[in-house]
Amino acid sequence: MAAPTWILLRGLGREARHWGGFPPLLAEALGGVRVLAPDLAGNGRRWRERSAATLAGQCDGLRAELAEVLAQGPVNLLAISLGGMVALDWATRRPTEVGRLVLVNTSLAGLAPFWRRLRWPRYPAIARLPLQSIAARERSILAMVSNDPARRAAALPQWIAWQREAPVARANLLRQLAAAARFRLPPQWPGCPALLLASRRDRLVDPACSQALAAAAGWPLRLHETAGHDLPLDDPHWLAAQVAQWCGAPSTILDTTPP
Repeated sequence: MAAPTWILLRGLGREARHWGGFPPLLAEALGGVRVLAPDLAGNGRRWRERSAATLAGQCDGLRAELAEVLAQGPVNLLAISLGGMVALDWATRRPTEVGRLVLVNTSLAGLAPFWRRLRWPRYPAIARLPLQSIAARERSILAMVSNDPARRAAALPQWIAWQREAPVARANLLRQLAAAARFRLPPQWPGCPALLLASRRDRLVDPACSQALAAAAGWPLRLHETAGHDLPLDDPHWLAAQVAQWCGAPSTILDTTPP
Protein backbone atom coordinates (compact mmCIF):
# COMPACT_ATOMS: atom_id res chain seq x y z
CA MET A 1 0.00 0.00 0.00
CA ALA A 2 1.32 3.46 -0.92
CA ALA A 3 2.23 5.86 1.88
CA PRO A 4 -0.42 8.50 2.62
CA THR A 5 -0.21 11.78 0.78
CA TRP A 6 0.87 14.78 2.84
CA ILE A 7 -1.24 17.92 2.45
CA LEU A 8 0.39 21.25 3.36
CA LEU A 9 -1.82 24.17 4.39
CA ARG A 10 -0.66 27.78 4.65
CA GLY A 11 -1.92 30.61 6.86
CA LEU A 12 -3.69 33.95 6.54
CA GLY A 13 -3.40 35.45 3.07
CA ARG A 14 -0.56 33.13 2.07
CA GLU A 15 -0.44 30.62 -0.77
CA ALA A 16 1.22 27.37 -1.83
CA ARG A 17 4.27 29.13 -3.27
CA HIS A 18 5.11 30.50 0.18
CA TRP A 19 6.21 27.00 1.17
CA GLY A 20 9.30 27.63 -0.95
CA GLY A 21 11.59 24.59 -1.09
CA PHE A 22 9.96 22.83 1.85
CA PRO A 23 7.65 20.39 -0.01
CA PRO A 24 10.48 18.49 -1.78
CA LEU A 25 12.51 18.52 1.44
CA LEU A 26 9.64 16.88 3.30
CA ALA A 27 9.09 14.35 0.52
CA GLU A 28 12.78 13.40 0.64
CA ALA A 29 12.84 13.22 4.44
CA LEU A 30 9.89 10.83 4.41
CA GLY A 31 11.29 8.52 1.75
CA GLY A 32 9.71 9.97 -1.38
CA VAL A 33 6.10 10.38 -0.27
CA ARG A 34 3.65 12.45 -2.28
CA VAL A 35 3.36 16.03 -0.98
CA LEU A 36 0.66 18.43 -2.18
CA ALA A 37 0.27 22.11 -1.34
CA PRO A 38 -3.25 23.27 -2.28
CA ASP A 39 -4.48 26.82 -1.80
CA LEU A 40 -7.38 27.84 0.41
CA ALA A 41 -10.14 29.77 -1.37
CA GLY A 42 -9.15 33.41 -1.80
CA ASN A 43 -5.41 32.73 -1.92
CA GLY A 44 -2.88 31.83 -4.61
CA ARG A 45 -4.32 29.93 -7.56
CA ARG A 46 -7.77 30.50 -6.04
CA TRP A 47 -7.38 34.25 -5.46
CA ARG A 48 -10.48 35.11 -7.49
CA GLU A 49 -12.68 32.94 -5.26
CA ARG A 50 -14.50 34.15 -2.18
CA SER A 51 -13.00 32.96 1.10
CA ALA A 52 -15.44 31.11 3.31
CA ALA A 53 -16.58 32.95 6.42
CA THR A 54 -15.90 29.92 8.62
CA LEU A 55 -12.97 27.53 8.92
CA ALA A 56 -15.37 24.63 8.37
CA GLY A 57 -16.32 26.25 5.06
CA GLN A 58 -12.66 26.65 4.14
CA CYS A 59 -12.06 23.03 5.06
CA ASP A 60 -14.99 21.66 3.07
CA GLY A 61 -13.99 23.66 0.00
CA LEU A 62 -10.51 22.18 0.26
CA ARG A 63 -11.85 18.66 0.70
CA ALA A 64 -13.98 19.02 -2.41
CA GLU A 65 -10.92 20.07 -4.40
CA LEU A 66 -9.00 17.04 -3.08
CA ALA A 67 -11.80 14.52 -3.60
CA GLU A 68 -9.72 12.29 -5.90
CA VAL A 69 -6.87 12.19 -3.39
CA LEU A 70 -9.21 11.42 -0.49
CA ALA A 71 -10.77 8.58 -2.47
CA GLN A 72 -7.41 6.80 -2.20
CA GLY A 73 -7.45 6.82 1.60
CA PRO A 74 -6.57 9.04 4.57
CA VAL A 75 -4.10 11.90 4.15
CA ASN A 76 -1.60 13.43 6.55
CA LEU A 77 -1.85 17.16 7.27
CA LEU A 78 0.92 19.65 8.01
CA ALA A 79 -0.33 23.18 8.50
CA ILE A 80 0.89 26.53 9.79
CA SER A 81 -0.94 29.27 11.68
CA LEU A 82 -4.51 29.72 10.34
CA GLY A 83 -3.96 26.65 8.18
CA GLY A 84 -3.46 24.74 11.42
CA MET A 85 -6.98 25.67 12.52
CA VAL A 86 -8.35 24.40 9.19
CA ALA A 87 -6.40 21.16 9.65
CA LEU A 88 -7.68 20.74 13.21
CA ASP A 89 -11.26 21.28 12.03
CA TRP A 90 -10.71 18.68 9.30
CA ALA A 91 -9.28 16.07 11.68
CA THR A 92 -12.09 16.73 14.17
CA ARG A 93 -15.07 16.58 11.82
CA ARG A 94 -13.72 14.00 9.36
CA PRO A 95 -11.48 11.75 11.49
CA THR A 96 -11.43 8.88 8.99
CA GLU A 97 -9.81 11.16 6.39
CA VAL A 98 -6.77 12.20 8.46
CA GLY A 99 -3.96 9.83 9.44
CA ARG A 100 -1.49 12.26 11.04
CA LEU A 101 -1.61 15.90 12.05
CA VAL A 102 1.28 18.38 12.37
CA LEU A 103 0.45 21.91 13.52
CA VAL A 104 3.05 24.68 13.26
CA ASN A 105 2.82 27.94 15.23
CA THR A 106 -0.94 27.82 15.52
CA SER A 107 -3.32 29.06 18.22
CA LEU A 108 -6.89 28.57 19.42
CA ALA A 109 -9.39 30.87 21.06
CA GLY A 110 -10.30 29.46 24.47
CA LEU A 111 -6.75 28.30 25.14
CA ALA A 112 -4.88 31.58 24.71
CA PRO A 113 -5.94 35.25 24.99
CA PHE A 114 -6.07 37.36 21.84
CA TRP A 115 -2.96 39.34 22.76
CA ARG A 116 -0.97 36.10 22.68
CA ARG A 117 -2.64 34.74 19.56
CA LEU A 118 -1.44 37.94 17.89
CA ARG A 119 1.30 39.64 19.90
CA TRP A 120 0.23 43.17 20.83
CA PRO A 121 3.54 44.88 19.79
CA ARG A 122 2.67 43.90 16.19
CA TYR A 123 -0.71 45.69 16.21
CA PRO A 124 0.58 49.04 14.81
CA ALA A 125 2.44 47.33 11.96
CA ILE A 126 -0.58 45.17 11.12
CA ALA A 127 -2.87 48.21 11.13
CA ARG A 128 -0.63 49.92 8.56
CA LEU A 129 -0.63 46.98 6.12
CA PRO A 130 -3.80 47.95 4.17
CA LEU A 131 -2.36 51.43 3.56
CA GLN A 132 0.95 50.23 2.15
CA SER A 133 2.02 49.39 -1.39
CA ILE A 134 2.40 45.71 -2.22
CA ALA A 135 6.19 45.94 -1.92
CA ALA A 136 6.07 47.72 1.42
CA ARG A 137 3.39 45.39 2.74
CA GLU A 138 5.29 42.22 1.85
CA ARG A 139 8.45 43.69 3.38
CA SER A 140 6.53 44.43 6.58
CA ILE A 141 5.03 40.93 6.68
CA LEU A 142 8.44 39.34 6.22
CA ALA A 143 9.82 41.47 9.05
CA MET A 144 7.10 40.10 11.33
CA VAL A 145 7.31 36.43 10.38
CA SER A 146 11.02 35.79 9.75
CA ASN A 147 14.01 36.20 12.05
CA ASP A 148 16.59 35.50 9.32
CA PRO A 149 17.69 38.66 7.42
CA ALA A 150 19.28 36.69 4.59
CA ARG A 151 16.17 34.58 4.02
CA ARG A 152 13.97 37.68 4.18
CA ALA A 153 16.08 39.41 1.53
CA ALA A 154 15.99 36.38 -0.75
CA ALA A 155 12.23 35.88 -0.33
CA LEU A 156 11.10 39.49 -0.75
CA PRO A 157 11.21 39.75 -4.59
CA GLN A 158 9.30 36.48 -4.89
CA TRP A 159 6.67 37.45 -2.33
CA ILE A 160 6.09 40.78 -4.07
CA ALA A 161 5.76 39.08 -7.47
CA TRP A 162 3.33 36.47 -6.14
CA GLN A 163 1.11 39.07 -4.53
CA ARG A 164 1.01 41.04 -7.78
CA GLU A 165 0.13 37.91 -9.74
CA ALA A 166 -2.48 36.66 -7.26
CA PRO A 167 -3.56 39.57 -5.03
CA VAL A 168 -5.50 38.62 -1.93
CA ALA A 169 -8.59 40.81 -1.72
CA ARG A 170 -9.04 42.83 1.46
CA ALA A 171 -12.53 41.33 1.85
CA ASN A 172 -11.07 37.82 1.71
CA LEU A 173 -8.46 38.70 4.33
CA LEU A 174 -11.22 39.99 6.60
CA ARG A 175 -13.26 36.82 6.10
CA GLN A 176 -10.25 34.66 6.92
CA LEU A 177 -9.52 36.73 10.03
CA ALA A 178 -13.14 36.53 11.14
CA ALA A 179 -13.21 32.77 10.57
CA ALA A 180 -10.08 32.34 12.70
CA ALA A 181 -11.48 34.56 15.46
CA ARG A 182 -14.72 32.55 15.59
CA PHE A 183 -13.04 29.13 15.65
CA ARG A 184 -13.39 27.43 19.01
CA LEU A 185 -12.05 24.34 20.74
CA PRO A 186 -13.31 21.09 19.24
CA PRO A 187 -15.77 19.07 21.33
CA GLN A 188 -13.08 16.40 21.55
CA TRP A 189 -9.52 16.21 20.31
CA PRO A 190 -8.82 14.18 17.15
CA GLY A 191 -7.69 10.64 17.86
CA CYS A 192 -5.00 10.56 15.17
CA PRO A 193 -1.31 11.01 16.10
CA ALA A 194 -0.52 14.73 16.33
CA LEU A 195 2.64 16.79 16.69
CA LEU A 196 3.01 20.47 17.60
CA LEU A 197 5.96 22.51 16.38
CA ALA A 198 6.59 26.11 17.39
CA SER A 199 9.21 28.84 17.29
CA ARG A 200 10.38 30.06 20.68
CA ARG A 201 11.21 33.46 19.15
CA ASP A 202 8.00 33.82 17.13
CA ARG A 203 7.32 37.58 17.12
CA LEU A 204 3.80 37.27 15.67
CA VAL A 205 2.17 34.46 17.68
CA ASP A 206 3.32 33.73 21.22
CA PRO A 207 4.68 30.14 21.52
CA ALA A 208 2.66 29.97 24.74
CA CYS A 209 -0.30 29.30 22.43
CA SER A 210 1.29 26.04 21.25
CA GLN A 211 2.29 25.20 24.82
CA ALA A 212 -1.32 25.65 25.95
CA LEU A 213 -2.55 23.45 23.09
CA ALA A 214 0.00 20.76 23.95
CA ALA A 215 -1.11 20.76 27.58
CA ALA A 216 -4.83 20.64 26.70
CA ALA A 217 -4.61 17.94 24.02
CA GLY A 218 -1.71 15.93 25.45
CA TRP A 219 0.25 16.22 22.20
CA PRO A 220 4.05 16.43 22.00
CA LEU A 221 5.55 19.86 21.37
CA ARG A 222 8.97 20.64 19.94
CA LEU A 223 10.36 24.18 19.97
CA HIS A 224 12.80 25.79 17.57
CA GLU A 225 15.11 28.16 19.42
CA THR A 226 15.71 30.90 16.84
CA ALA A 227 13.20 30.79 13.96
CA GLY A 228 10.33 33.20 13.50
CA HIS A 229 6.66 32.52 12.82
CA ASP A 230 7.34 31.31 9.28
CA LEU A 231 9.28 28.23 10.31
CA PRO A 232 9.25 26.74 6.78
CA LEU A 233 11.05 29.85 5.59
CA ASP A 234 13.54 30.28 8.44
CA ASP A 235 14.51 26.61 8.86
CA PRO A 236 12.85 24.18 6.44
CA HIS A 237 15.46 21.48 7.15
CA TRP A 238 14.66 21.46 10.87
CA LEU A 239 10.95 21.28 10.14
CA ALA A 240 11.33 18.35 7.73
CA ALA A 241 13.68 16.55 10.13
CA GLN A 242 11.27 16.89 13.06
CA VAL A 243 8.40 15.44 11.06
CA ALA A 244 10.55 12.58 9.77
CA GLN A 245 11.82 11.75 13.25
CA TRP A 246 8.29 11.76 14.65
CA CYS A 247 7.12 9.48 11.84
CA GLY A 248 10.05 7.11 12.40
CA ALA A 249 11.50 7.72 8.95
CA PRO A 250 15.26 7.24 8.46
CA SER A 251 15.68 10.85 7.37
CA THR A 252 18.94 12.11 5.89
CA ILE A 253 17.76 15.73 6.15
CA LEU A 254 20.13 17.84 8.20
CA ASP A 255 18.69 19.14 11.46
CA THR A 256 20.12 22.65 11.70
CA THR A 257 18.96 23.40 15.23
CA PRO A 258 21.68 25.46 16.94
CA PRO A 259 23.36 23.77 19.93
